[in-house]
Amino acid sequence: MSFIWLIIVGFVAGALAKYIMPGKDEGGFLMTAALGIGGAFVGSWLGGMFGIARLLGDGLLGSIISATLGALLILWIYNKFFKKEA
Repeated sequence: MSFIWLIIVGFVAGALAKYIMPGKDEGGFLMTAALGIGGAFVGSWLGGMFGIARLLGDGLLGSIISATLGALLILWIYNKFFKKEA
């Protein structure tokens, strides 16, 4: 996957993860893209480890789904352990 393609898929995945996960999350475009790019790495790593990547396929939809799941995991960990409650 090229670097630009990774950024595009990462931004879409980060935006989906922020939309799906309830609560107020700070951060703009760059934070959303970083969340999605991190989610793409985590999602592809976990998907390969557990064999889920074969189920999702190598296409655009599989990439977005795995990246979104990885971004949701990262966002959940951040909210659980690092976010201060007001």
